[in-house]
Amino acid sequence: MVGRREGKRNGKRGLYKNLADERKSNSAMKQKMIDFLLDNANPSIKLRVKKEILRNITKQEETQLQEQILEEKIIRLIGEKQLANGWIGLGFHGSSKDAGQYDNQEVGTKYMGEKGLKGTELLDRAMDAYATTKLTDRCYGTKGEYWSEFEVPAQGPNIVRCACIARAHYDDVIDISPQIRLSLESFQRVTQVDSIWDVSRPVKKGRLFNKNERWPCRYHLEILTFTAEQWKNEENVAMLAEAFRRLMRTDREEIINTPVRCWVGNHAVGPGWLLNEGYSISGDGLNGHASDGVRRTNLEKVEWLSRCGLYPHLPELREEVEFILDNINSDGCCSVAMYDGEFRGWSPYFGAQLETDWRAQIRRQCDVTFRVLLIIHYAGIM
Repeated sequence: MVGRREGKRNGKRGLYKNLADERKSNSAMKQKMIDFLLDNANPSIKLRVKKEILRNITKQEETQLQEQILEEKIIRLIGEKQLANGWIGLGFHGSSKDAGQYDNQEVGTKYMGEKGLKGTELLDRAMDAYATTKLTDRCYGTKGEYWSEFEVPAQGPNIVRCACIARAHYDDVIDISPQIRLSLESFQRVTQVDSIWDVSRPVKKGRLFNKNERWPCRYHLEILTFTAEQWKNEENVAMLAEAFRRLMRTDREEIINTPVRCWVGNHAVGPGWLLNEGYSISGDGLNGHASDGVRRTNLEKVEWLSRCGLYPHLPELREEVEFILDNINSDGCCSVAMYDGEFRGWSPYFGAQLETDWRAQIRRQCDVTFRVLLIIHYAGIM
């Protein structure tokens, strides 16, 4: 009996030692990633590592790094295109005949938020434009119409506006709490019905959402991702995890990636905007995969779901994170294969590149390694 107890004690000590060794190894690898980025990365990545990961940046350091970021070519272009009321360029929802890739309000504010420019005059003025411009203003590109995000599922300029505010981290300045609740309700609806067919009906050439229904889109997820401190609790995370388990179903071919119109005459909205059944964590923005046989990951999807607290709840997410971690080398640099076009091509639907260009391989490595550092930080695994 004594021997058995002793054996159990020794076994537990061995287990604790293995766990301690693993934690020590993980901590050392995370530090190598941080060191690699602080030695080699763009000022925006250095700022965010110090502020978001290490949480030890001084106000003087932050100001100095922001001053360097403000001198970058794309940021200068955004500043040159900013109008007197703070609005960026002559467009709202991405580029158009009147607005370029970055000189439009949506992409411009998201890009500046990701670059770490909160509190600068440039981004403050752009956020003031969101706070003071009526949603019926023609700058929103709706010809003066207002489509309520509470009446039409997955649509409306205000849901896009609120996602921009969240992405730039100004939700503590501009109240978007009704849209946070709407986003939670939209995901909860997935858990209450069998499929997207239950919240829509057949019409000529497709399907149409029922009025006053709920269904999640990219913008709802974006809002939740960047406001997690406001809504994240055990109950909400469990609900969100169940919603994604249902969205990732592939057992019924007829419902996968179903495009749905938001109103009569509206084009059918599909993957890339809607979150449909058939959702793939590893797939591109349209839930597809490259046909060249290369195993790729989608760092944006993995980062966003990890920020929402879903890492412990979704085996598919844990598998994706493990694949990413397997591609970190001994120097703390990650070179995992991913969808380059989605990472580099800033638009309303994708974009993560913070380095000014990828002409040097190390800049690509810094961008990828930074996203992986965010993933392991928010997943809580290192």
